[in-house]
This record gives sequence, structure tokens and C-alpha cells, in this order.
Amino acid sequence: FDDTVVLDNINLYIRDQEFLTLLGPSGCGKTTTLRIIGGFQTPTSGDVLFDGVRINDVPPYKRTVNTVFQKYALFPHLNVFENIAFGLRISKTDENGRKIKISEEEIHERVMEMLEVVNLKGFEKRRVTALSGGQQQRVAIARALVNRPKVLLLDEPLAALDLRLRKDM
Repeated sequence: FDDTVVLDNINLYIRDQEFLTLLGPSGCGKTTTLRIIGGFQTPTSGDVLFDGVRINDVPPYKRTVNTVFQKYALFPHLNVFENIAFGLRISKTDENGRKIKISEEEIHERVMEMLEVVNLKGFEKRRVTALSGGQQQRVAIARALVNRPKVLLLDEPLAALDLRLRKDM
């Protein structure tokens, strides 16, 4: 950033089914690393590889990676259900370039499953602006999980939750 080198010569290998935690002091590059992996920032040098394929120029919505940010990035004009369903409704293509459309029935089923996972069943019609910080955080987690990503990046995703909910999540 400007003249400041934030990440220098990083080699990070994450294997299938691996759970990896980045720990370090504030400002050391943890969030920047996640933003580069997720496609929200482009590295000035080096490559980001996914299954051996360079993805530096692949936009976030085309990656099989979902991110839950510390700031939840929810859509205030959509209710809880529609916030979670959003990624399922975006036009996607398979590896052969054919459009993939998810039926409304499957969208409903998957969103309701995620609401149960994050303990928000019954909140589907609520406006996200009417939720507590912890509830908003759980909506963001559900929205990331509903797409069944190959990689899930979490940037302090449980910070707004009390201890009991952190353990449940």
C-alpha cells in the first residue's frame, strides 16, 4: 500500500479439508492475505493458485471461495432470507460454460437449512438492519456457507458473538 510492503515473499499452501488459522498482531497482513485469496485485492507480484490454476485475474464471484468479513457486508435493502439466497441467484456457469440455474425450491431448502445451522430459524422475513450485531454476523456466515464453497475465508467472523454462540458456531 503506497510505499509500504505489507506482504513479502509469502508461500502459503492449504490442502483439501485443512483448517488453517492465521495469527498475528494488528496490521501484519492477515486480512490482506484473505482479501488476495478471495480476489478482492490483486497482488502486485506473485501468483495465487487454486488447484494448480493461476487465479490472480479471476473476480471474486467466479472463485469457489466465499469470504465472511469482519464488517458483514450485508445488503440493508434485503431481508434475512434474500441476503442468504443472494449468491444462489447470481448467474453461474459450469466448467463447460453452460449456465447453472438453481430452482426456487432448492434455494428455499438451502436457505432454510442455513438458517437452522446458524440458529436463526424464524428470522427469514426480518430486515437485517433490525438484527443485533451477532445476528447479522450469523446471516453473513449463512450467506457464505449456502453456496457450499470449496474454501471458506473468515476474517474474525465470531467477534460479535457471545461465548455460547461462538462455541455453537
